[in-house]
Amino acid sequence: MVKGHAAYGQLKQEAEQSGQHVYSYLNLHLENMAAAMEETHLDQLTAHLHVWPDFHGNRSPLADPMTRGLVTGLSLSQTLDDLALLYLATQQAIALGSRHIIQAMTQAGYDITTLFLCGGLSKNTLFLQTHANATGLPVVLAAEPESVLLGAAVIGACASMDCASTEEAMRRMSRAGEVIRPNPELQSFYERKFRVFLRLYELQKECVGLMEDTSRSTRQLH
Repeated sequence: MVKGHAAYGQLKQEAEQSGQHVYSYLNLHLENMAAAMEETHLDQLTAHLHVWPDFHGNRSPLADPMTRGLVTGLSLSQTLDDLALLYLATQQAIALGSRHIIQAMTQAGYDITTLFLCGGLSKNTLFLQTHANATGLPVVLAAEPESVLLGAAVIGACASMDCASTEEAMRRMSRAGEVIRPNPELQSFYERKFRVFLRLYELQKECVGLMEDTSRSTRQLH
């Protein structure tokens, strides 16, 4: 979504000149946009821009390989501001996809109260806060910077019989680090955003159905 935008070249150049990674630069740019527009929360910059992020199909919770990405609220403007908003809306869509999975698991009887994140995306502070805000759940980071390597060590401890179970190895070797908590002032915003998110999928299915009906009618006429 970022690299395919017309303003990506400008973004890359300005980020390099500032000595920042492109995503760090975008995060700061969004903060400046929110301040300039007198928005209390930068999340609300995308009140009229929405993304369904499954450009390659959905694995969970829909298991629908035929669904495709959707964006609603685009204009013909292609400035760096537009790129930043699309970047934010895409992050929110990914987080709302997590909320969709959590909703399905809750309906199946699970009680999800905390999210644990690790890996490269856990280095993006906006991604973390967006996940907390969109799901309404605290996001916990591992205290260890290399969680994947730690996971391998946990498995090794079980294989060597130093620990009787994965759970024991985890208790002995891992610990929670920073906790990012959701902003309660954004609860209503994300409840509405989530309803739009789900509606995008239903609209896509409806559009596909309409075109299939049209195709069948044309074949029957011939």
